[in-house]
Amino acid sequence: MSSWFEERRADKAADAEQRRKDREFESTLRREEAREAKKERREEEAQRRRDKANRRQARAARREKTLTPGNVYRKGTLALVAASALASLPAQIMHFVTISVMLLPLPFALEGAAWVMNAGVAYADERKLPAWVRWLLRALALSAAGFAAWINYDYGRHIDPAVGFGLAAVTLLGPLFFEVRQWVMTLSVDPGERKRRADARSRARHEKRRAKHHKEVVLLAKRLVSAAPFGSLGFEEAFVAAWEIFYGTSTPGMTPALHAQQLASRQSLSTAMDEANGSPISARSRLLQRLHPAPSVLVSGLGSSQVAPDLPPASERPQKAAQKGGRKAPPPHRRTKGDAVPFHPIAKTEAALERGGTPRRIPAANGHRH
Repeated sequence: MSSWFEERRADKAADAEQRRKDREFESTLRREEAREAKKERREEEAQRRRDKANRRQARAARREKTLTPGNVYRKGTLALVAASALASLPAQIMHFVTISVMLLPLPFALEGAAWVMNAGVAYADERKLPAWVRWLLRALALSAAGFAAWINYDYGRHIDPAVGFGLAAVTLLGPLFFEVRQWVMTLSVDPGERKRRADARSRARHEKRRAKHHKEVVLLAKRLVSAAPFGSLGFEEAFVAAWEIFYGTSTPGMTPALHAQQLASRQSLSTAMDEANGSPISARSRLLQRLHPAPSVLVSGLGSSQVAPDLPPASERPQKAAQKGGRKAPPPHRRTKGDAVPFHPIAKTEAALERGGTPRRIPAANGHRH
């Protein structure tokens, strides 16, 4: 019996220990589950805060993008334009309906014409159409808006002069604001785009002047372009070839007459510089002097010496001064044989001709006298 009771107590103790371990395990499991749940709640809360911050940043970015000065100006101008149209239409409708109900579409036609013409100006700027198209559209828009303003003024002045002026001003300010908006947008384009537009205008003016000044060459260049395969010959290359065909030079702008004038100007400049410097400085003049040397001194008459004496003639005053001082004057220079350069052959020829009664000649080389 005792053994059965001991076994029974052991089983109860083992059951109690097992229950304790189970409760401890369940408690640990509940704590871990609670910890995990709390962690998940913290992560979800952090994610909600991050999402909220991202949405706030996105709204701030959209607001910043929307409220830029350019967007405010563009959208504000459109709002003013809409307000102007709404303020000007009732008076026009009442004016025309008073005359006849059949005239009810006229106010909408007038306002629509003004705004369509203004939109046409914007479209012409976008497509880079000629300036006269834009000014024509502006004139049409101003005409429609002016007529609508006159109708509003005529209707409002019967109520009060201020009402008439106010309605007329509101009618005109809408198209005016829209036109100013278009000018500002045109002037605020990218500098690179503005430069490309200016280059395109300058190129168009240049081509117009070229076609006016060189009609025959431009016509031949166009014919060369049309004769060549498509895209194989550019107009500039064709123009250079046409210029060479007409004038014989591949330098556009130069003609035979201009080449002759350039050569004559160079020769005149060379001659003038030679005369100013007293000696030839140009290559042509130096070559002529080397090929045809001129005598150093032209023969002036019979018995004249070809070279000057190497000592100047003594004056009487130094001799007298030397006699007064008791010193002797130096002896006069006496020429000896071989102390002078022989006469040049041309000088001998000229002297022989003069002895024979023939006038003296001046040597010339290649048309240039020396």
